Amino acid sequence: MIFTERKKTITVMLTTFRDGLQSVFGGKVRTRNILPAMEAAAAAGIRHFEFGGGARYQAPYFYAGEDPFACMDQMRQAVGPDADLQILTRSVSGVTLTTQRLATLALQARLMKKHGTTIDRNFDFMNDVQNLVKTAQPIIDAGMRHQLCVAMMGLPYKSDRVHTPEFYVNVVQQVLAAGVRVDSVCMKDASGTTDPRTCYLTAQGLKKILPPEIPLIQHTHDTASMAVACYMAGIAGGVDGIDLSLRPMASGTVQPDVRSLWHALKGTGYALDLDHTKLEGIERILTDGLRDYQFSEITLAADARVVNFPMPGGAIGPNVHMMAEAGILDRYSDVLAEFPVVVRAGGAWTSVTPGSQQYWLQAFNNVLHGRWQKIDPGYGRSVLGYFGRPPLDPDPEVVRIAAEQLALSPFTGDPLAAAPDNVALATEALAERELPLSEENVFLVASAIVPGKNMNLNEGIRFLSGKARIVLPLKAQVETASPAPAAPPPVASAAGAAASAATALTGPVTTRCTVVEGQATRSFIVTLEPPTAAALDNAPAQATTSQPLAAPTPETPAASGASTTPVFSPFEGKVELVEINVKVGDIVADGQVVAAVEAMKAKHDVRATAAGKVVAVHADLGSEVSAERPILTIGA
Repeated sequence: MIFTERKKTITVMLTTFRDGLQSVFGGKVRTRNILPAMEAAAAAGIRHFEFGGGARYQAPYFYAGEDPFACMDQMRQAVGPDADLQILTRSVSGVTLTTQRLATLALQARLMKKHGTTIDRNFDFMNDVQNLVKTAQPIIDAGMRHQLCVAMMGLPYKSDRVHTPEFYVNVVQQVLAAGVRVDSVCMKDASGTTDPRTCYLTAQGLKKILPPEIPLIQHTHDTASMAVACYMAGIAGGVDGIDLSLRPMASGTVQPDVRSLWHALKGTGYALDLDHTKLEGIERILTDGLRDYQFSEITLAADARVVNFPMPGGAIGPNVHMMAEAGILDRYSDVLAEFPVVVRAGGAWTSVTPGSQQYWLQAFNNVLHGRWQKIDPGYGRSVLGYFGRPPLDPDPEVVRIAAEQLALSPFTGDPLAAAPDNVALATEALAERELPLSEENVFLVASAIVPGKNMNLNEGIRFLSGKARIVLPLKAQVETASPAPAAPPPVASAAGAAASAATALTGPVTTRCTVVEGQATRSFIVTLEPPTAAALDNAPAQATTSQPLAAPTPETPAASGASTTPVFSPFEGKVELVEINVKVGDIVADGQVVAAVEAMKAKHDVRATAAGKVVAVHADLGSEVSAERPILTIGA
């Protein structure tokens, strides 16, 4: 039990409106659904909020059709001018998943300050000291307070060289010695896997080297049900502030609820700097605002297995949603089991974005394709040194395989200098499409650039062109249909058939069916939707026999008896078509890569399942595809 004779108040940053949104929903929540709760929290006296950065910068325009800078402005207005609003940035990646030039990070910092940010928590998943020093300067120059962050995790295997208290203290000590201005320091454990003793010793060691005016903050997730114990240990070691959240976005993959730690600190001499009695009203408003969203049991539940596969709460949420969308959630446990392998081989960088995503995607590839048969570009670039220096030397064989597959040499230089000029690329792309060239627009495009991805599929270009995708985890709006008559009258026309279907089906209904054809078995996810009014109006009025409406069929060769082979996405669920490498009339070989889809933020090849001529292409670039209908058809 911790106890202090000298009373101490522990400051709290409320993470509900950034980390909470990311960890539970992958950030995919409309801003209007949370603003009333933010207003209520500010009215209740809360003065420190996490509100941007991380996936919560990307999610508004990637998935909700919202401008993230406009969202930040609305949130600033909701909490008033005096509250501290904090963002999270990823060193050389900023708010992106790839490396950026220093000029791009300077633009990012100016925009974040302009749109309401007061504090920038900056971490490096490699804990690369030079990265931390260099990327701090744009934050300071923009006028924000710089929070130096050391990234922590519990290794899924034993090591006395890294992820120890001495290792973490040494990182901070080196940054301080470099002379960069530091306004506060954070111990950040994104996966919630650091043990309480390490938290205590790290906090104790850091307080010894920090000037008294620099507060020490602690951040962890409750994924393994250890957060309160780790916070108590950190407070005993000298931590001055902690991150907490609020139901229904607390515990599980998020931070603990404020009330959990308030209760744990009773009688210890420590107290929190907010009034816990006012939280129930905020919770009611937040719950009402999120009433249409589907909460995932995986993101809400604790999972002690995470101590063996350090996966951040903020990454579990998005990955679970993406796996469910792609129809492969049944492989979740297999991917987790591969985690220790990719952590050890990579060099033990911290499992926090983008490093956690790289671990996840490589584990995913190992499960789907065989170990090291397909190197994820991000993981490969990290192993090769393009994100900085890993804490330990990566496995030489994995380095060799990564260099060979990615056609890249190992790199020991400055990741910031080697990064592409995404600002120039974004400016050119906007000019070509005659879109406005504001700094915000340039950054929206620049921060969404993925090497090798078609610029027309860039989420910034899509958003600014009015073609943003809307992918929100909303509850299915299904109504119970009235019982149908035992013997319905015959349908006289297609319009009548559509009208009849509409009366029986009042909302989208999703189901699964299995089709067995010879030795092949395919499983499909099928969504039935009622026709729109426009479809009813445009349906042909000619009389027909009573038969079901025909689905679109692919073009087939004119020759009698010719056979065709459809080519499907390798994923049962919905994924995006990001490449089409053939056109009608092309001759293809069996196994040839004919297209690519994006699933789990990674590109996956689609291969021809037979040799022949492409007789039809059924999907457009950027469209959503699944295993229920072919991407293209090959004729014999």
